[in-house]
Amino acid sequence: MNFEAYPDREMLMVALADRVASELRRAIEVEGRATLSVPGGTTPGPVFDILSGLDLPWDRVSVLLNDERWVPETHPRSNTRLLRERLLRGKAAAAHLVPLYAPADMPEERLDDLAAGIVTVLPITVLVLGMGADMHTASLFPGADKLDEALAPEAPVLMALRADAAAEPRITLTAPVLRDAMHIHILITGEEKRAAIERAAQLPETEAPVRCVLKTATVHWAP
Repeated sequence: MNFEAYPDREMLMVALADRVASELRRAIEVEGRATLSVPGGTTPGPVFDILSGLDLPWDRVSVLLNDERWVPETHPRSNTRLLRERLLRGKAAAAHLVPLYAPADMPEERLDDLAAGIVTVLPITVLVLGMGADMHTASLFPGADKLDEALAPEAPVLMALRADAAAEPRITLTAPVLRDAMHIHILITGEEKRAAIERAAQLPETEAPVRCVLKTATVHWAP
């Protein structure tokens, strides 16, 4: 992995936003379109804030989450809600959101419909991932019920997983989709996660799922 350390989190967020914007812009110039996949949670919020105000041809950008909790957008734990509040506003409001949730009791009921929308915007141009201290990324959690299947080369584009560490059922992009992204960035902060990602490089993917992208990823870290 390529490891880039920054003196503080503000510099990290500015540098990563600039890198993402540049990679999207170049892809649009060459291909006419681009796909951006991003994590949920609050950590990438400052990157989203910066991107939302940048002059990009956002109408040619498809945006999708790495994963989603199986809750409606009105739910306080919805990643989609956070994405609309922080990224899909201002100039970036013109981007096309590819959904990872549809009304149903269980994610399995809508997997095929949601996957059909995702396939049309693959491969991912720019992939930004987070990582937990347990070395999960997206919703590929150590110990998840279908982790082996989600890590396999023949995994479907989208899967529903359940894990003790996840309060709700999750829907997630699988390892092959993540690995196939043209540009892969992992955003982490703090000493605990730096130690975790260094440890992940020495462990099997089932124990450290983030390892599935480490060979080609750039890790962006600040204290």
